[in-house]
Amino acid sequence: MTTTPLDVHRQANATSPGLAAALSTIADRGVEFVYFQAITITGRVLGKVAPARHFERLAIKGVQQHQTAIANLQGTREGVLLAGGVHAPEYTAVPDLETFAVLPWDTSFARVFCRLYEADHLPEFGGAEFACDTRGLLRRMHAGFTDRTGLELRTGCEPEMTWQGEGLEAHFRPGSSPAYHIEHLERNRPIVKKVVAYAQALGLDMIEGDYEDEFQVELNFMFDRADLTADRLITYRQICKQVARELGIEASFMPKPATGMMGNGCHHNFSLWRDDVNVLADPGVAQLHLTEIGKHALGGLLNHSAGAMLVNGSTVNSYKRYWDAGQFAPSRIDWGLDNKTCTVRLSANGRLEYKLPDASVNPYLSHAVILAACEDGIKNATDPGQPTQGSSYDTPQDDRFAALPLTLGEAIGAFRTDTVLTEAFGPKLSALLVDFAADEWARFCGYVTDWERDMYWHDTP
Repeated sequence: MTTTPLDVHRQANATSPGLAAALSTIADRGVEFVYFQAITITGRVLGKVAPARHFERLAIKGVQQHQTAIANLQGTREGVLLAGGVHAPEYTAVPDLETFAVLPWDTSFARVFCRLYEADHLPEFGGAEFACDTRGLLRRMHAGFTDRTGLELRTGCEPEMTWQGEGLEAHFRPGSSPAYHIEHLERNRPIVKKVVAYAQALGLDMIEGDYEDEFQVELNFMFDRADLTADRLITYRQICKQVARELGIEASFMPKPATGMMGNGCHHNFSLWRDDVNVLADPGVAQLHLTEIGKHALGGLLNHSAGAMLVNGSTVNSYKRYWDAGQFAPSRIDWGLDNKTCTVRLSANGRLEYKLPDASVNPYLSHAVILAACEDGIKNATDPGQPTQGSSYDTPQDDRFAALPLTLGEAIGAFRTDTVLTEAFGPKLSALLVDFAADEWARFCGYVTDWERDMYWHDTP
């Protein structure tokens, strides 16, 4: 009888020290309920809640959900559920026990992240990894990347977001900005204190933060292996929503909350490591500099950034951030030395800042993109060209790289033609991402907005 990936995960959990540790924590901390968390293609957290007395059984067996949950149970304009329709089977969600953690705002609850598998009773592919599980995909891609190259991707994210509520309005001189103003951090002190306290309790090493723009606060955590960073970004978002509930305010990761406001990005700062040495850094060079392997990895990332926009800017709203020139969001594909206007910024020796991902990005897919693109660049020795001098807003697009898609519709087309990314994601996930985005784009194109009313209601005759 063939042993499936689902069998392997179940057997590992049954004998794992992590199971004993979780059960001990449940007993010692008085945990009563556990969330079994799965991540959808858009980065939404779904799952089930179970009484803690059933944790040992479910930690081995897993829990079931209808496969259309992976696409947020989203129906198309024609009323068809994406990811298989009403007759789709269920997937099995099995926890990664090392992610078990007690929620600091209510210690009677805990959570654990899961990987997803085809139900074991299905013919032919029962027990296989579920192709549309983005969290599982990143783990598999990172392991394969390391096997082939000997490298590990380490990243840190900068999650910008919007907090709105009474007393959070910014007060500043016209023509200036409230960015970095300690007075505005003070106005947001209750938010900062709660977010940092909860984040540290859940294992995030919070390092620094600042006030970016009116209603916008950025709080950062220490960089780490890419899959750990992705889990922590999901955790951070859940923490922020909880803090907003407790304070009676709103927290949003919407990429562009309003015209004229700074967009909410989620810059990915990354480096590649071998034997605990950053191979992008050359310790013998004092000025900003990339090694040859770093240049090739960067070249690959630039080469696939157009196709990656379906991931980095996954919503209609995402593209409003790139149109607003002067707000430090990139508008063309390029790179620069400590140049904040570029798609990729070499911010320090051996560290590249990728500025395309927005605050609502699925971090498992955005990291998968970096892995696939950088490996392709290393394999093909892709030249990134010379760094952009001055503002990239005033610099012509490097014609070696495709133009940056500036609408969701353009991004769908660019992704479809990028075989490196579609092959890395696999046919099922690639098709689902396209179908989900195409339906959203069609809905938006058919929707009458306030802007159109303002422009055309009184325009004729």
